[in-house]
Amino acid sequence: MAIVLQKQRNSGRITSAPAKEKEYKMPDLIIVESPAKAKTIGKYLGKDFKVMASVGHIRDLPKSKLGVNIEHDFEPVYENKKDKATLIRDLKKQAGKSGSVYLATDPDREGEAISWHLAHILDLDAAKPIRVTFNEITKNGVKDGMQSPRGLDMGLVNAQQARRILDRIVGYMLSPFLWKKVRRGLSAGRVQSVAVRLIVDREKEIEDFKTREYWSIDASLFASDGRKPFPAKLVEVDGEKAELNNKEDTDKILKRLEGARYTVSAVKKSTRKKLPAPPFTTSTLQQEASRKLFFNSRRTMKTAQELYEGVELPEHGAIGLITYMRTDSVRISAEARQAAKELIEQRFGADYAFKGERVFKSKGNSQDAHEAIRPSVPQISPEQVKGHVTSDQYKLYKLIWERFMASQMENAQLNTVSADISAGASGAAKGCLFKANGFTVKFDGFMKLYVEEKEHGENEDESNGALPALTEGEMLKLENLEGNQHFTQPPPRFTEASLIKALEENGIGRPSTYAPTISTILDRQYVERAQKQLKPTILGRVITDLLQEHFDNIVDTKFTAQMETDLDKIEHDAEEWTQVLREFYGEFEKTLTKAEKEMEGKRVKIPDEPTDIPCELCGKMMSVKIGPYGKFLGCSGFPECKYTKKIVNEAGGECPKCAGKMISKKSKKGKPFFGCENIKDCGFMTWDTPISESCPNCGKKLFRKGGKKGKVYCVKEDCGYETAETAQTEEAES
Repeated sequence: MAIVLQKQRNSGRITSAPAKEKEYKMPDLIIVESPAKAKTIGKYLGKDFKVMASVGHIRDLPKSKLGVNIEHDFEPVYENKKDKATLIRDLKKQAGKSGSVYLATDPDREGEAISWHLAHILDLDAAKPIRVTFNEITKNGVKDGMQSPRGLDMGLVNAQQARRILDRIVGYMLSPFLWKKVRRGLSAGRVQSVAVRLIVDREKEIEDFKTREYWSIDASLFASDGRKPFPAKLVEVDGEKAELNNKEDTDKILKRLEGARYTVSAVKKSTRKKLPAPPFTTSTLQQEASRKLFFNSRRTMKTAQELYEGVELPEHGAIGLITYMRTDSVRISAEARQAAKELIEQRFGADYAFKGERVFKSKGNSQDAHEAIRPSVPQISPEQVKGHVTSDQYKLYKLIWERFMASQMENAQLNTVSADISAGASGAAKGCLFKANGFTVKFDGFMKLYVEEKEHGENEDESNGALPALTEGEMLKLENLEGNQHFTQPPPRFTEASLIKALEENGIGRPSTYAPTISTILDRQYVERAQKQLKPTILGRVITDLLQEHFDNIVDTKFTAQMETDLDKIEHDAEEWTQVLREFYGEFEKTLTKAEKEMEGKRVKIPDEPTDIPCELCGKMMSVKIGPYGKFLGCSGFPECKYTKKIVNEAGGECPKCAGKMISKKSKKGKPFFGCENIKDCGFMTWDTPISESCPNCGKKLFRKGGKKGKVYCVKEDCGYETAETAQTEEAES
């Protein structure tokens, strides 16, 4: 018992007296994945808790070998990660002097597996309530998570283990086959190889596409008020659909329409509802950030992770701004709906708040463990965070906030008008029929805040705007009539956004895998960017053709989608994970053995791309070759001539300092910049984008600062020319 010295009031003597013993409680230990998340949660929980970060996985399959004991029912052989030795020691030491230990890694398969590995290393009972999850890193979100600890979910853990082992088997057994038959350094993957096949198949569609000519006849007409012309298109000739296949067909109709009278034969008016898009899932966030912000998927997910884990705001301190960013559910909580409704009424008025309860339906194969991606505190507007977060964080938060708020706003209402216009000598219905469509916004609803971006060619045909007031029988005045030639277009190449959409629609992978998959196929030189589009390289086509010929299941969309379904069943304890592995491996081993036998003594050559650049040593033409570190120029006379040269991407125009060529380059972190070809001597470089126009004052190269609407300026010091005009060149995706 502790003793204190106490002075007696009356006598002044000092005597010893028993003091009340102070109880000491050891702090509880909470382990999360990231230091940023640990910092935010630590501020909410205070001194009674010690929050530490595992910094991702601390245990994994070994790098140098398969690490799966196939003969013993696919038993994984996990090893502690060497670079985590000090951290593991610190975690064990802290766990030993803590009251309780809670595992608070991310609330998904990967996070559950990390917690399971932590439990193994720290000798924790996985069945006891040691697992906590946070859907949002806010004070209430952390409090709610800490109040509901549970045991580890072995369905989630086993689904992750099965996925990891499947990918390890494919990667470690199929990649050596590619090394022997093509070249070292190549890889194949359960999801990545299917993604490459989609891109290759699309390229073949484009190459095989047969362009067809067709024509249209377009009129520009005035109503009786004669204020502004409106467009109309020929749709029928003598009661049949107008099909104009060439100029001769078109000229015949144009001849027939000479002197024709144009009469309004029918007017149809209606009101159409336009519904808002649902709040974001991981997939739709990546797609929309690509289309609207020009973010690639890796950049989107990195920024979303930062917003989830927490940022510092003056009025709120450390706070996670969005809910968990790996989800394919569009569900939102009743509390979030109510908060949005109140905020909409305050900002836009009661008419803009949706009347009733709008519930969006998730796709059939979606995991509904988490809400959609939304602001964790809707009352924190993008304006409030601007200036306190990075530019990327602000842009992405604004996108998420506006999408969520719009999802809870009233439908837009459009007044649509469709007019039939007869053209003929007598204005009778028989003859040539034109159609004109238009719309006006009766009530903008959610469109006041946010409209979903669409891929090129997907937008609704609402570009005609309003039609004048038309009445049946009204005579119209022709301003212009012309035939226009068109050609059918091949399907477009995939962008990151459309590839992610295709992967999701085909059930390939999970939203959390899309960003690393796209990064991998780009890094492996199987695919390259052509502005925003994804184009297969010769290497990508060779590997895909080889896999299709010998390992059709690996690049088959249906087979890969079925594997994802099996993983989902494991997660929900509807399938035994080792049984799924047994069924896959049995067929895979037979296929691999057969392929090795069929390819015995054979090697696949990667064709070189010819160029018109002469070799500086022997004069033969150089070819584009692909090596372990990317593309380079090599002499077509190899091996007699071994001259090689780096590929230089010219940006066009001259260096403003020394008149050398401007070259497009990338920093070590992959960020694009532009520099002089003589950069070592000249030193000129800039992060800003050169554009096609030259300075009207001095004729030097113009650059665009910032995004698509950034300032255009002349870099020459004594010129000073600049303008706020939007440059026409498309912003490059970083």
